[in-house]
Amino acid sequence: MTRPLIAVLDYGIGNLRSAQKSLERMGADARLTADVGLIADAAGVVLPGVGAFGPCMDALRGTGLDEQARIAAADGRPFLGICIGLQLLYEGSEEAPGTAGLGILPGTVQLLPGNVKRPQMQWNRLEVRTPNPLLEGLDGAWVYFVHSYAAPMADNVAAVCDYGGPVAGVVGDSNVWATQFHPEKSARPGLRLLENFVNQARAADVRA
Repeated sequence: MTRPLIAVLDYGIGNLRSAQKSLERMGADARLTADVGLIADAAGVVLPGVGAFGPCMDALRGTGLDEQARIAAADGRPFLGICIGLQLLYEGSEEAPGTAGLGILPGTVQLLPGNVKRPQMQWNRLEVRTPNPLLEGLDGAWVYFVHSYAAPMADNVAAVCDYGGPVAGVVGDSNVWATQFHPEKSARPGLRLLENFVNQARAADVRA
C-alpha cells in the first residue's frame, strides 16, 4: 500500500510535530515543511495549530504559507485544519478583530456562547450531522477539545459537541475539512479520523 505524501504546514507555532507523527502512524509519508515545492507535490495538506488566532495567523502569513494553504484548498486536494487550523480558515475571529483569516470558509469565529467555562478543556462526545468519508466511524466518539472560540454554526458544520448547546466540532465540504478537537490527542477515534484522511489523500495521489 502506498504512503501518500502529506505536507504538514510548518509555520513555527506550537507542537506541530505531534500531528505529523500521528499521520505517519496512520500510513502517510507526512512531512513537517515550509517548502513550497514539497507542498505543491503533496497528495494532501494539513494545517494544525495551537494558541491564539492573531499570533498564529501572523506567523502563517509571515512564512508565506497562508498563500500555500489557499492554493492547496482551492486545487481540490484533501485539506485538513486542526484546532486553530480550523479557525484560521475563516474570514476572521472575535479573538483578534484586526486580523484577517484565510477566508477559505465564510464567517467569523466566535467566543463560546453562554456561561460555559472557557476554555472547553475536556473530552466531549461527537455527534455527526453530515456523514462523510472523513467522519466514518466517528459518530458518538469521545474526542479531546481545548478551545475558547468556535466556528459559526452554519450549513458546513458536519459534526457537533454539546457544550452549553451545539458547538461546531468538524466543519467542511468538498475537499476542505477541519476539526476543532485535536485528533492527535483523541486516542483511537482521533487516529481513525487521521486514517480516514490519509485514505482520502491516497485515493487522490496521482503518483499512486
